Amino acid sequence: MPVPNDQLVTDLRALVGDRGIVTGESLRARTYDPLAGEVRAQVLVRPRDTAQVSAVLRLCHSRGQPIVTHGGLSGLVYGCAARPEDLIVSLEAMNRIENVDVPGRTMRVEAGVVLQKVQEEAERFDLMFPLDLGGRGSATIGGNISTNAGGMRVVRYGMMRSLVLGVEAVLADGTVLGSLNRMLKNNAGYDLKQLFIGSEGTLGIVTRADLRLVPRPRSHGTALVACPDFDAVAKLLSTVDARLGGQLSAFEVMWPEFYQVTTSPPALNVPVLPHGSGIYVLIESLGADPQSDTERLESALGEAMEAGLIADAAIAKSDLERRAMWAPREDVFQTRRFGPTHNFDVSMAIGDMPAYLDILRRGLQKCVPGARLFVFGHVADGNLHIIVAVGEAHEATFEAVERCVYEPLRSIAGSISAEHGIGLERKAYLEISRSPAEIAIMRALKAALDPRGILNPGKVFDVQPA
Repeated sequence: MPVPNDQLVTDLRALVGDRGIVTGESLRARTYDPLAGEVRAQVLVRPRDTAQVSAVLRLCHSRGQPIVTHGGLSGLVYGCAARPEDLIVSLEAMNRIENVDVPGRTMRVEAGVVLQKVQEEAERFDLMFPLDLGGRGSATIGGNISTNAGGMRVVRYGMMRSLVLGVEAVLADGTVLGSLNRMLKNNAGYDLKQLFIGSEGTLGIVTRADLRLVPRPRSHGTALVACPDFDAVAKLLSTVDARLGGQLSAFEVMWPEFYQVTTSPPALNVPVLPHGSGIYVLIESLGADPQSDTERLESALGEAMEAGLIADAAIAKSDLERRAMWAPREDVFQTRRFGPTHNFDVSMAIGDMPAYLDILRRGLQKCVPGARLFVFGHVADGNLHIIVAVGEAHEATFEAVERCVYEPLRSIAGSISAEHGIGLERKAYLEISRSPAEIAIMRALKAALDPRGILNPGKVFDVQPA
């Protein structure tokens, strides 16, 4: 397919104005993915409201023009990758917070609003938007919805799907689907918003959303503990979850190789606990009474230590100490000191994790000798993040590393994507985690909502446009 022609650009300019079109050097200077290079597309459109999104899609649908939607560009599976023939639609200009309903604990926002801005706005009203992830300063709500983002607090608050009450979306032909909703209970027919949450922009473009808020916690407990092995970690999770009475909000696990690299020079992070333990766990609790909640956390950790589940522990006494504990967990880019990395986020039953990692380590040693493996993750929600560094052999080992990571998931009914989606990166392995019947239904939905196949073409799975 040829690149968008001058007539299309002229017609788009008439819809969004001169400031709504980006071409040339201004466009090439943008990056579409932290793992990739410059944008290859020739034209980017920045609509200012839903009406303009609708008009742009109506025009593109009539001409069979493929579209790739851009949010905060913080994805890791090339979901925003754009070919020269693609038109990019960026929602960066649609960044307004429209309303905060304090009694109803909801917030209505446009899709281009950055996650951190939503968090800060909620705090102004003594509320909290629970979704939290490392890319909070760049990830947008539309992108969070598109990928069904997870992050650090899934164990308590669920994925993005649990925090979205309603959406407004524009279909491929420009139809505006108004499914905004501020009610917790609404069983009036099909819940159509679910079609767009996690669909990676392949079924429609989310333009606005109603988000669910929760009361702002009054206490915030954070502890870093060292455990002898993963069996102790699993038992520790059960212990603290039960003893904290529903206050456990994060349970982040760092294997020693990851903790070592993120707390050793040139990293600026200081090891709060010394190196040498079998595994490290970050525990976060959010509650309503600082004194009693602190006592509850200390009691839970004391019980775990008496049971031999914890070898060492530190509890944060200030925000500064809390940030020092979290910093190594979030400093993922330290793993790139060994060169480019292969990055994965997989999920499985917690009990399957030790055997899976054993198989993975053996597979890498056999297929990619010398590979460095770094593992960390949310664990309490079944999610492991896996980073493999192979230095100069990065490109040559790509397929071998993927097979080592993904194939062991087949026999344990694991998922090739816990939270980042499929994009281009993982579509060849989709059949490991989804049955033929499920994929057939996905294709049927795609054909029904986007018959010409113009929305994020080539992502998730390949389709033949009508």
